[in-house]
Amino acid sequence: MPTPESLQLKPRLEFAVEIARQAGEQTLELFRTPSLDVDRKSDGSPVTAADRAAEELLRARIAAQFPDDAILGEEFGEKPGTSGFRWVLDPIDGTKAFISGVPLYTTLVAILHEDEPQIGVIFAPAAGEMVYAARGLGCWHVLGEAAPRRTVVSEVDKLENAVCVTTSVRSFTTERDIDCRPVYDRLESACRLTRTWADAFGYLLVATGRAEIAIDPAMSLWDSAALQPVIEEAGGKFFDWQGRATVHSEEAVATNGKLAEQVLAEIKAEG
Repeated sequence: MPTPESLQLKPRLEFAVEIARQAGEQTLELFRTPSLDVDRKSDGSPVTAADRAAEELLRARIAAQFPDDAILGEEFGEKPGTSGFRWVLDPIDGTKAFISGVPLYTTLVAILHEDEPQIGVIFAPAAGEMVYAARGLGCWHVLGEAAPRRTVVSEVDKLENAVCVTTSVRSFTTERDIDCRPVYDRLESACRLTRTWADAFGYLLVATGRAEIAIDPAMSLWDSAALQPVIEEAGGKFFDWQGRATVHSEEAVATNGKLAEQVLAEIKAEG
């Protein structure tokens, strides 16, 4: 199996940070625009011109710089490649927040090699924050124009002291074939604080030590791919509801690591 060193991730990481910032800042041109048009995709989820334009920018930059890499994006599907590298893009993660004028949406850029996430970038342009990571290179936090600083997860080791975030409480009953609401209810009861400060921004909070748990019951690859490298390089754990450390699942959990087993126990508890 290739090592992070053999994959020479740093040039791709630097480029991923650059284009995530460029695409995210472009979305600000339409953020909080009263005349913003909102369309509905086949699954009922919203999409805007900002989503499409940001992904087109990302795709064009990647194709020019790394023409042999594959690209998967939420809005425009898959472009095959031959290099073993695959870019996974979510131009606006949190479109509902975006169209509501809430500054917690993000631009996500991930790079997988042979289907394993190696690089992740989470950029919140309206909030002025970014976290990024590559295997073996740590997780870095940028506030505004300040220099990047190494970031790590919190040291909280009891659920009763933990902050837990999710994207939508309703999703625990509407996004799965089974009712997952008891999972949320158990965590809400066990944790100090629960809030819907999520989409990918919630995982940024875990990576920077401001929350201990982020959990979602319905995820696509473009939602998850950037999160695993960020969380793990910050010292946390990222896994699905079966405890598997993977982005190839329909659900996701991130923790600060110390709480991983306790959170998994709450997920798997009956009743």
